[in-house]
Amino acid sequence: MEGASDIDGVRMTWNAWPRTKVEASKCVIPIAACVYPIYPHPSIPNLAYPPLRCKTCSSILNSYSRVDFNALIWICPFCYQRNHFPHHYSGINESNLPAELHPQYTTIDFNLTPHHQQGYSPPPPIYLFVLDTCMIEEEFNFAKSAFKRAIGMLPDNAMVGFVSFGTQVQVHELGFSEMSKVYVFRGSKDLTKDQVLEQLGLGAAVGTKRHAASPLAPGINRFLLPASDCEFSLQTLLDELGTDQWPVPPGNRALRCTGVALSVAAGLLGACLAGTGARIVALVGGPCTEGSGAIVSKDLSDPVRSHKDLDKDAAPFFKKAAHFYEDLAKQLVSQGHVLDLFASALDQVGVAEMKVAIERTGGLVVLSESFGHSVFKDSFKRIFDDGAQSLGLCFNGTFEINCSKDIKIQGVIGPCTSLEKKGPSVANTVVGQGNTTAWKMCGLDKSTTLTVFFDISTSEKSDSAANTNPQLYLQFLTSYQSSDGQTRLRVTTVTRRWVDSALGTEELVQGFDQETASVVMARFASHKMELEEGFDATRWLDRNLIRLCAKFGDYRKDDPTSFTLNPCFSLFPQFMFNLRRSQFVQVFNNSPDETAYFRMSLNRESITNAAVMIQPSLISYSFNSPPVPALLDVASISADRILLLDSYFSVVIFHGMTIAQWRNLGYQNDSEHQAFAQLLQAPHDDAQVIIHERFPVPRLVVCDQHGSQARFLLAKLNPSATYNNAPEMGAGTDVIFTDDVSLQVFFEHLQRLAVQSS
Repeated sequence: MEGASDIDGVRMTWNAWPRTKVEASKCVIPIAACVYPIYPHPSIPNLAYPPLRCKTCSSILNSYSRVDFNALIWICPFCYQRNHFPHHYSGINESNLPAELHPQYTTIDFNLTPHHQQGYSPPPPIYLFVLDTCMIEEEFNFAKSAFKRAIGMLPDNAMVGFVSFGTQVQVHELGFSEMSKVYVFRGSKDLTKDQVLEQLGLGAAVGTKRHAASPLAPGINRFLLPASDCEFSLQTLLDELGTDQWPVPPGNRALRCTGVALSVAAGLLGACLAGTGARIVALVGGPCTEGSGAIVSKDLSDPVRSHKDLDKDAAPFFKKAAHFYEDLAKQLVSQGHVLDLFASALDQVGVAEMKVAIERTGGLVVLSESFGHSVFKDSFKRIFDDGAQSLGLCFNGTFEINCSKDIKIQGVIGPCTSLEKKGPSVANTVVGQGNTTAWKMCGLDKSTTLTVFFDISTSEKSDSAANTNPQLYLQFLTSYQSSDGQTRLRVTTVTRRWVDSALGTEELVQGFDQETASVVMARFASHKMELEEGFDATRWLDRNLIRLCAKFGDYRKDDPTSFTLNPCFSLFPQFMFNLRRSQFVQVFNNSPDETAYFRMSLNRESITNAAVMIQPSLISYSFNSPPVPALLDVASISADRILLLDSYFSVVIFHGMTIAQWRNLGYQNDSEHQAFAQLLQAPHDDAQVIIHERFPVPRLVVCDQHGSQARFLLAKLNPSATYNNAPEMGAGTDVIFTDDVSLQVFFEHLQRLAVQSS
C-alpha cells in the first residue's frame, strides 16, 4: 500500500468508478474495497472527545465536509444536510481547525472510554481454554506444555477458565483451591445455555442485575479467575490431568465430544455481561465422534468425509454438524465472544464444519499435524505475546459503512456477521454477509481485512444534483474494545472520482489495482464454490479474464498476434493463471478441513499476504549476484542456485544439485570457502524474517533438487517443461510431471479467445 491508502488501510479494485450500473457490469471485475478496520499507522491522530454526527445520515464530521465558519454550519458530503456546530466548536476558523477537519487526517481514532465515570476500570479480557484429552500421551504433553506457557504470558488481570473434554466434558472450578472440583457433562447430551448455567449453579445469577463495576455474574468467579490468582493451581491441575480414560474398543475411534464441549464453554461465558471481550481457545486433537457436531462414526472403517463425499452428498454427518455450529455461531455472536481453534492431528478434526462459528466470530484458526510442531507451538505463543510480535487482538467490534447516494452495499466477505441494519444503501443482490450496512466483529486484530462489494444504482436519467458532483464518498466506522480495554472508534473517510466510462476508459484503466482485483476475485470464487452447487470456478475465472482482456486489450479483430495489454492490467492474467492452480480452486489432494482453513486465511489476511497465497514469491541466491526475484517457473531451477519460495503457508529453501553436493562434502566449514558458507546462510536468514512476522507461523521446508521434499517447490512452479515437451527443452532441465498447461500456452489461448469477434 502506498500514499493515502497506506494510512487509511483501504484498497479498491477500481479507483475511479463508472457512473452507471451498465458501465460497471462492463468492467467485469466487481467494484470492491478491501478495508483494514484497525490498520495501525503512527500518523493517525487519537482524539479524546466524541465525534460529531450528521443529524440525518449519522455519518461523522470529516475533512470532506464543507464548512461555513461565519454561520458555524457544516454540510455533510453524504446527504448534503446542514448541521450546526455545538457551542464548544465556536472558536474554529480557517487557521484554527479541529483535527477531524484537517485534510491530511482522513483516518482518525476517537477514544470513547468513559474516563470521567467514578471508579471505572476497563473490563479484563477473558480466556476460556478448552482442551481435548483424547490423545496419545506424547501429543497430550505437547499440548499441556504449550498451555502452561500461555498462562504464564497472560496479563495479570486477564480472567482464565478451563474446560477439558474427552467422552465427557469437565468444567474445572478454579476458585476451590482445597481440592480439584469438577462439573461433568455427558458428551452425548445436547444442552442449552440455560441448562449449562443451571447445572453450574449460575442459573439464578444470570437474570439478576449486576454490579456496574463488575462485568461478571456473581458466582462465576468460581470458574473464571484472574491469571495471577490461578496460575499455580492451573499448573498443578495440568500436571495431574491425564488423557481420557474411557476404553476404546479395537477398530474404533476414541469417543470425543468436541461440539458439546464448545457448547458448554459458550454457555459458561453466557454468564458474563454481553460485551465483555472473551475468547474460547480450543485445542483439538482429532475428529468429533460423540454428540452434537460429530463428523464421523466411531467405527474406524468409516473414513472421514472427503470433497468427493461432500459433492455426492455422501457425508451423512456433515449437514447436521454444520447446522449445529451455525447455531453456536449465533449464540457466540449475540454474546460478543470469539472461538479460536488450534487443530493438530493427522486426521481431520472438523474445521470445515466449524468454519462458520470461527469466521462469524472473527476467531483465529491454526491447522498443524502435531502439537509438537513449530507451526502450532509458535503460532499459539504469538496469541499471548504483547511485545512487537503482538497480533493486537481486540474485541467486540462493529463495522459500519456510510456511502454517497447511488452507491449500494452488496455485502462483506471476511470474519464478521451481518447485523441486519437496513437502509437506503443496501443492495438487492447479496454477496457474503449482506442485507445490512453494519456488521459485528466479535474478534479483530491489526491485520484483519474485510472485502466490501458495492453496486451502483444510478440509471442514465439520474437526478442532476448527484451528477454535478464528480466525487463519491465512503466512510468506514469501526468501534471496538482495544487490547488494553479502551473503547475506540476508528473513522476512515475516503473519496474517489466518478468517471463517464462510456466516453473513454483511460481514467478507469489508470485506477485499476491488479493485486487487489486478484485477491477479490479469489475471495469471490472461493465464496461461490461454497455457496453454489456444481459451480465451476476455473471456467468462471477464465470467462471473466477473457471478457476483461476483450474489453481493455488493444488488438485487431481476429488477429491474436496484435494483442497487447495496458501495463495496468499486465500482471492480472498471471495472477489468474496461478489462482486457477491454487489450493483455493483445486481441492483435489486437499481435505475439506485444509480447504476451509486456506479459505478462512485468504478471507481475513492483508492484500499483500493474500497475494502471496495466490502467487508465491521466489528469490534466487547465487555466487555471482545478490539475491534477486526469480520467475515462478521450472526454468528458474539451476544446479548452482538456492531458491527461496514463500507460498504463505510454507517457506521452502531449495538447494540446487551442485550446491547440495558441496554442502554434503562440508565445504562451508572450510575457512577458504567463507563465500559458500554465507551463500548457504542467506536464505535461512531471510526465511526467518518471513516466519517471524507471520501468523499462522508457516512451515519451513529445507530440501534438495531431486529430493522427495522438492515437491513443495515443484507444485507451485509454472510447468514450462513437462514430460510432453522435455526433448525440446534440452538436457539438464527439471521436468514437472503434469498435464497442466504452462503460462505460455495459457496466454496464447487467452489472446486467441480475447480477439475473437463474438
